[in-house]
Amino acid sequence: MTFKLTSRYLLERRGLKLGHVSAPKAVDMPDKKTIMKAWKNDQSIVLPKLLDEQLPRYQADIQRAHQCMESTLNGVELGEQLEKNSSIKRLEPEFSFLASSMEEHDEQAIEKLYFDAGDEQNILAEDLWCKASWLSFHDEDASLRFRFSFGMEGYEDVAADPKRQHWAGELCTKMFPESELITKNTDILQYMSSILGHQPAFVERIVYFNTPNGGAQFHHDVERGHAGVVFAQLSGATFWLAANKLQLMQVMRDFSEKHNTPAELQSLLKNQVALSDYMEEEDHGWVESLIDHNPIFIQYMIKQGYAHVLQTGDVLLLPQRDLNHCVWHSVFTLGDEPGEALSFAVR
Repeated sequence: MTFKLTSRYLLERRGLKLGHVSAPKAVDMPDKKTIMKAWKNDQSIVLPKLLDEQLPRYQADIQRAHQCMESTLNGVELGEQLEKNSSIKRLEPEFSFLASSMEEHDEQAIEKLYFDAGDEQNILAEDLWCKASWLSFHDEDASLRFRFSFGMEGYEDVAADPKRQHWAGELCTKMFPESELITKNTDILQYMSSILGHQPAFVERIVYFNTPNGGAQFHHDVERGHAGVVFAQLSGATFWLAANKLQLMQVMRDFSEKHNTPAELQSLLKNQVALSDYMEEEDHGWVESLIDHNPIFIQYMIKQGYAHVLQTGDVLLLPQRDLNHCVWHSVFTLGDEPGEALSFAVR
């Protein structure tokens, strides 16, 4: 599980070679004032080595999670894995495993498991689920995620039911005990309590496995009732580009003035409102071709200071205030091994 830092990495995602990145210099832990200022100003910020002291306690759980990933990649059903490694027993008596579905209507889905919280006499929360999905359709990208939520996917208003949000989070902890590296980390709790003005709730949890040639294209994680995301690198390493939306639009304009870009994109860049609206469309191809597929633009963002390298034990905070004030981010896997990470929304 140990990630060994080398001097230089190829940035490759879904078959596209997008340049190189050098290993970073050591980053000091920011003080509390700096962390709060970054969040208030919609800036991403790395908390380096924050988990180092706690990681050894969860190594067996992290190893078990990697085995779960490998078994999933090899076609072993998640429900079968839970029964084989006695995880279902660990879920009892708080959770009842009801059924599994192969989700054939969703091309990226692998399997979905359904649970109730409570017992036969006292149901505390119904229709909770864990869904395993591929992160892309690319044949050479084996990245996958385990997402925990409830209700009808795609239509659920998660902010309207904090009770089921809570129990979906508890289900995640039962299945992946290393979740406590975020939820019981005293430093994270103190920082987030100071930022939010109240004790944070970690909801809409995702356990990621980014693999070589994988990662995520630029996106945001804005959702009603959520303030942002806490991302923790538990094994392996990832490279990030992260900028709030206003910054990203300005970087695109600055880049376009210095480099040849398509006329359609240049026209968009001249209209702030039209560009902002276009970026929220599911198909925003002119922007995507620049920020996700252009290696020169990626190197430009690195030089402008919008890059992070997350090593094992690092935490990244990503404020997501609203559609106009949120951190857009892009992720690449570094090295030759998959890594486990936690991405938990904060309410």
